Amino acid sequence: MESVWLSTTGSAVPRSGFLAFLLLSLLLCTTFSSTEAYDALDPTGNITIKWDVISWTPDGYMAVVTMYNFQQYRHIEAPGWILGWTWAKKEVIWNVMGGQTTEQGDCSRFKGNIPHCCKKDPTIVDLLPGSPYNQQIANCCTGGVLTSWAQDPEHAISSFQLSVGSAGTTNKTVKLPRNFTLKAPGPGYTCGPAKIVKPTKFITKDKRRSTQALMTWNVTCTYSQFLAQKTPTCCVSLSSFYNSTIVNCPTCTCGCQNRTEPSSCVDPNSPHLASVVSPPGKSINTPLVRCTNHMCPIRVHWHVKLQYKEYWRIKITITNFNYVVNYSQWNLVVQHPNFDNVTQVFSFNYKPLTPYVGLNDTGMLWGVKFYNDLLTSAGPFGNVQSELLFRKDKSTFTFDKGWAFPRRIYFNGDNCVMPPPDAYPWLPNANSKLVFSLLSTVFGTLACVVMLLT
Repeated sequence: MESVWLSTTGSAVPRSGFLAFLLLSLLLCTTFSSTEAYDALDPTGNITIKWDVISWTPDGYMAVVTMYNFQQYRHIEAPGWILGWTWAKKEVIWNVMGGQTTEQGDCSRFKGNIPHCCKKDPTIVDLLPGSPYNQQIANCCTGGVLTSWAQDPEHAISSFQLSVGSAGTTNKTVKLPRNFTLKAPGPGYTCGPAKIVKPTKFITKDKRRSTQALMTWNVTCTYSQFLAQKTPTCCVSLSSFYNSTIVNCPTCTCGCQNRTEPSSCVDPNSPHLASVVSPPGKSINTPLVRCTNHMCPIRVHWHVKLQYKEYWRIKITITNFNYVVNYSQWNLVVQHPNFDNVTQVFSFNYKPLTPYVGLNDTGMLWGVKFYNDLLTSAGPFGNVQSELLFRKDKSTFTFDKGWAFPRRIYFNGDNCVMPPPDAYPWLPNANSKLVFSLLSTVFGTLACVVMLLT
């Protein structure tokens, strides 16, 4: 029997055609730059930054800046977003509500009232929870943390208010800021130019009157995993009940152990584990992972657990190998053709993702609040797990050729590295019906023998 390779669509490709497919993929990859941010599972996902000029001032304007995270499964974790831009003229920021600039800059040309920021290229961060009420506005003060749109759209919005001086005081004299940058909190996002759009309308609380902004412009920022990090951040391992083989994450998936620098990873059996994990001055943003063959902070294990007459069952385990990071409000996105027939999901929240009409092969999973929505740092409790029950579709269901394993998996929006398809756990025999028929015969014979002996 000729071995096969599974494409991302689930179709089988003969091994003889695999090399040609690989060469074609490499050629296609060379036609795109590494900054391309298109995500096939979230084609319209982006962060939109909207500036609403709500009033004019003697030397400028007052604006409310609102950030919308329209990404279905990618969120911004602590320490939060950092937004920057370059002024078109010599604008200054007199005051900020719901946020603050990271630097004031040189304001020596001002006498009396000193602006909040005089830098040509200011950067803004969100205020922390518990900030004084007279410094807050709606949708502020979460420390820059934004949830994904699919998980919690109410908390996927962040706002702050600016009083801008030395600027235009009419729609024709205002100059739009340029060179927008967004860090969340590191690199990965690329922002386009500001574009003037139709003014935003605001509805009063009693819904009997609407007002509108004097001027509105939008900035759209998209994410690229290639820009965010040089190496992957997660990997996938596989196993099944019909094969004793456990397929581990590929070696050196996220890096290799540096034998000359023992501090590059942590040996869980080290007698001085606590002092290694929490050294003085250690940054929480610097990964400190457990020493493994794959060196990834996150591993997702997919286990084909059981099959019934009309259903089959899998178990998913997410393990955190990072000793200095807890993943709050984590999420997992899985692509598999049987997600169009999910019967039950245990101990995880589930939502189908259907970016394309008529195609329902992708599901999003995340933790239950106050139960397992926090994936704690590496250790005995650094994992979460759940089981999924699928109804079989007789026209497509099979355990043959790796069909039962996912096509792709994302953790917190980053694509996880899958094992090579030729390493997947295979059925003992290519004919699955024959295998299970033989197993049924064996078990039936053993049962008869036991009955005779008793």
